[in-house]
Amino acid sequence: MSDPVLALSGITKAYNHGLPNEVTVLRGIDLSVARGEVVALVAPSGAGKSTLLHIAGLLDTPDAGTVAIDGADMTGKRDAARTAVRRQDVGFIYQFHHLLPEFSALENIVLPQLANGVSPKAATARAMDLLTQVGVDARAAHRPAALSGGEQQRVAFCRALANGPKLLLADEPTGNLDPATSETVFAALMELVRSTGLSALIATHNLELAARMDRQIRLEQGALTAP
Repeated sequence: MSDPVLALSGITKAYNHGLPNEVTVLRGIDLSVARGEVVALVAPSGAGKSTLLHIAGLLDTPDAGTVAIDGADMTGKRDAARTAVRRQDVGFIYQFHHLLPEFSALENIVLPQLANGVSPKAATARAMDLLTQVGVDARAAHRPAALSGGEQQRVAFCRALANGPKLLLADEPTGNLDPATSETVFAALMELVRSTGLSALIATHNLELAARMDRQIRLEQGALTAP
């Protein structure tokens, strides 16, 4: 059996170390995501899901435990090595799209590819292909302010997948949308994930969406529990 794309072992994280108001956010988290698996992370507000996703995506470091991406242990790696793995192997989606407002939808997807050494021609072709997959290709030349909320989020999905990551981490990707738009956007996300064979860890409050993923895990009071 191949290594999981994401493997967390014994992850602990606390803030305000040594102070009276020290808060332990994560308590010995063990979690793995297999190749091609889509896992729902269900958690109430304040349970530590964003912290867990940031550690999984090498944006933060745990106080204890190990993080492995595609079989490579990232524990103790220098910032440059973590940045390289994050840029190539990990895609991020947030509740808000965070698109660059001065650039078009197409340009927002091209730019991360250029930063990764892809030629402008190849980057543009891939960006248009991704926009076509999520049904926003007709809006490619529009800036984010001219797009609807659902369109903005679908462009953000494409940007996250622009460099062909192995792992997708999403933090409430439909949490800022109305129910009808949320359904459309979630369907587009799942189509992208399935068509590319991505592994994904998707945090959501929406239990109906969570039930449509391969597996559910629940984070409560800093620990994983049965769904």
